[in-house]
Amino acid sequence: MPTQRPLNYHTFVELAGADPAVVGLVLKGSQAHDGMVTEHSDHDLYVVLADGAVTELTRFTGHRTAELDLVLVSLTEFRAAGMPGFERYALARAKVVLDRLGGGIAEILAAKARLDAGEAFRDCAEWLDAYANALYRSVKNDRDGHALAARLDAADSVRFLLELLFALDRRPRPYNRYLEWELARRPLPGWDTRALLDTVERIATTAEVPLQRALFAQVEPVARRAGHGAVLDAWGDDLHLMRPPR
Repeated sequence: MPTQRPLNYHTFVELAGADPAVVGLVLKGSQAHDGMVTEHSDHDLYVVLADGAVTELTRFTGHRTAELDLVLVSLTEFRAAGMPGFERYALARAKVVLDRLGGGIAEILAAKARLDAGEAFRDCAEWLDAYANALYRSVKNDRDGHALAARLDAADSVRFLLELLFALDRRPRPYNRYLEWELARRPLPGWDTRALLDTVERIATTAEVPLQRALFAQVEPVARRAGHGAVLDAWGDDLHLMRPPR
């Protein structure tokens, strides 16, 4: 009997490419981010099946090894993946390996990479309020001598701020691993990438109150121009704690 080849990425792509039930193959993760592959990187592959298709490939559902992770989904499920959800950024920056829909798989990925206007506006309001809340708590904890709490809240504020800034640009926020990679290729409009990254790193590490306030002073007018003044005004006099002293 012939020896069966081990299932690796290239073997599976060949196998799936020969199956008419497969309408798309999409590679995500570090293998889809140029320059981010390491010796530990596996291949994370979405296998998109035609709705209602019957295929023996379903035997690979849940396949997960150090070399290859497979996610088998129907076309309908693939359209909905990450919309919203944690997978959105991964799919937004994924690479098309096979597209039997005449560009349809690429169009689905492009839609995941761009928040619609209403979705972005709602998300911005939520992230702005979360950012203001964490910033306020950090500054108050620093004032009251709770150093650890101040640093933890500052780290939270940075997370919410990044969500806000990317939503303002109608983009899903990248995972921390890909933040610098993303900004090097697609800077946030109106922000100096290096200065922003240096600032959020210092805030997350030290919770320096003057630095947090200086950053808020940059964020506030941006948020107001985007139509979110009501979110900020709801904080009333507490805004004075977040702003630099006059």
